[in-house]
Amino acid sequence: MPPLPPIPRLGRRTLLLYGLGIAIILFSLGNIIWSTIHLNRIGSNSWSAANSKAQFISEGSFSNSLRHSAIEAVNIVKFVAYGGMFPENHDNENANAIIDDRIDSNSNSKDARQEESVNHTDESGSIIPFELSVNHLKLITHAPGKPPTPPLPPHASSSVPNEDFLPVVRPNEVTFRWRHRPRVGSPAADAARVKAYRIIARRFVGCDNCGSKGDGDGVLWDSDKVVLIDNEHDNDLPTSIRWPAETALDIGHMIEWRVTLWDMADQTSTSSWTKFAVGPEKEDDWKGEWIVHAIDMATFHFDRKGDACEKWYMRHPLPLFRGLLPYQSLQSFLHDDDPLVSALLVVSGLGSFRATFDGVPLSPSGPVDPPFTDYSQRVSYRGFDVTNFLVGDDNVGSHVVGITVGSGWWDHRPVTGMAKPELLANGPLTVIAQLYLTTASGKVHITMPTKGSTATWQVSRGHIKESDLFTGEMIDLSTLTEMEGWDTSSKWSIAETKLSPSQNHWSLPVSYITNITQRERREKLSVMANALDKSEMTTRTTRSGYLASPIGQLFPSEIPPILPMERIAPDEIHDLGSGRWLLDFGRAFSGMLHFDKGLPQPIIPHNNIYPRAHGFGDASEKRWSFITVVYGESLEMTTGDINRVLVAGMGLHDGGPRHNSEPEGAQDNAFCFPDDHDGILTQKDVYVYPSESITNDMFSRARQSHFTTHAFRFAEICCTSEPPTNVHALMYRTAMQEW
Repeated sequence: MPPLPPIPRLGRRTLLLYGLGIAIILFSLGNIIWSTIHLNRIGSNSWSAANSKAQFISEGSFSNSLRHSAIEAVNIVKFVAYGGMFPENHDNENANAIIDDRIDSNSNSKDARQEESVNHTDESGSIIPFELSVNHLKLITHAPGKPPTPPLPPHASSSVPNEDFLPVVRPNEVTFRWRHRPRVGSPAADAARVKAYRIIARRFVGCDNCGSKGDGDGVLWDSDKVVLIDNEHDNDLPTSIRWPAETALDIGHMIEWRVTLWDMADQTSTSSWTKFAVGPEKEDDWKGEWIVHAIDMATFHFDRKGDACEKWYMRHPLPLFRGLLPYQSLQSFLHDDDPLVSALLVVSGLGSFRATFDGVPLSPSGPVDPPFTDYSQRVSYRGFDVTNFLVGDDNVGSHVVGITVGSGWWDHRPVTGMAKPELLANGPLTVIAQLYLTTASGKVHITMPTKGSTATWQVSRGHIKESDLFTGEMIDLSTLTEMEGWDTSSKWSIAETKLSPSQNHWSLPVSYITNITQRERREKLSVMANALDKSEMTTRTTRSGYLASPIGQLFPSEIPPILPMERIAPDEIHDLGSGRWLLDFGRAFSGMLHFDKGLPQPIIPHNNIYPRAHGFGDASEKRWSFITVVYGESLEMTTGDINRVLVAGMGLHDGGPRHNSEPEGAQDNAFCFPDDHDGILTQKDVYVYPSESITNDMFSRARQSHFTTHAFRFAEICCTSEPPTNVHALMYRTAMQEW
């Protein structure tokens, strides 16, 4: 028997790498074991998310996370063991190197694979295009953290929007971009460079059997095959491709486009179709105007008595706007030989807005929409594809657009110490909208423009009693129930001629008015910033008329909206006693809670004494039922309560166990300080039913606050006998891909 070959000695570097790899494996396994024990821990005063997995975590998500952790651990060990490089089973100089599945170990490739399944047709090319964008904006069909659709009104439309975000561009500014990646298993030499590309853009047709797209299948522009590399050329792929100036785009049209790429072997891969809309550009393109509740507009008149806080409360509850598209009006635009093929609704609202069509939400956009700008200079608008709601046998009849608004940065609470109205543009909550209808012939009709004192649009006080980006939102569940279906044609009624601050009292809006000019506002800000001497002002201070800020030019949103990008189940739920529940989500983020099945019925704590920050004096005196949600990033070390000072306090507080900035009671007389915040400006949402008698399901209609944002890891809910089931946190942020 021949002797065995000697065992090779391992070098010091190899032993070190193997030792490090083993350490990483042990650490990963320990982390998995700890997570398993932690999520299944059950204490006498703790509800575990894992114990109530069916309530809080989708089926299989925990096992998937374990599998993912194990795979990542193995990948890390491979990476370390080979000195920072994945092992290759072939010669690096081989021109026919094969791109294998190890590309899947990084997150960018994972996103690419997900995008490929949606954005790519099945062809044999080695280079796959994905993440198509126009003006850096991508179509977002479904926000990753989008919550379940709440129960809709009985007469709401059965149609749903096609996407959560539709890019809108101006007709003279259209630039195409995309990313590309090699196909797994393809030869590296074939996928090394893009040899040629072709872009095709055509008019979007949003329905079947509603007319052809016109000549050439509706193609508006075909770049033909643009060769980058051949015997005469050796060019890199451009970073962007502009729409040709000689091909005009019509405002109101929606455009579909796709790209085909050729690899070095002259094989092709083509993306799926994506789309964008062409929106209004100049002031003359807008037939609509900014409209406002007449009572709100009056609070900005120079002769109106009261201080800023009193006037702020006069503008509450917040208004709802709705517009009617009568069936007869719709039919006047359409004919059998020229049917409707697309419908584009453009909307903006200050401070923030959410739009519905026939009772159906058009987007789960977040607390700041439009994005924050100097609203006296520029205001962005959104576009929504509402074609689905207007075509088909199920959608015959009149239609209603609903717009809910929040205070945002436009009409925030004027608390002493916070951002001051004279620094930020400020005015009554206001909206502007119009609807573009495109027929098969390409003709565009503009309808439903917002106008003051016209029967097409109405306004009423709604269910949001208060809204502030910092201090939270107060939602009137009684009004929410009473006004159910307010944005459907079944609840449309003739506007009242008499003005009223009451909820569910629909009257005609008025046009937004201001006597402050753009120049005057700019000069005032320059004087305040010591950039201009007061004697050098060319305008006089306005002391008559309406003193609201001017509203700037409208332009399509140039960044993705704030959307729910993650839906997070609580790690733990603790019973703090007296009907108070503490939810721990394990990490801090910005957003709010969403109650998938509503809130349980409230209870009254022992001796009617509510825990600190959870009181609501006015409701307690009137024996109203209410539930409060308080948010925070950390807990106080001495009490275990949420540390409210660190987050929304902004220095506006009178102490706390560790943060003594002011004597106790110092904020009692602070200007416009919120009631029931116990001396600390608090992140707090309130769901109230202003009645002594309620039915068992009234709080089950509560879902989430909309026009506020909270920075938190912890949330306290008070006061209920049991924690809410199916509660999640929605993490809101700008809808951009993370690195």
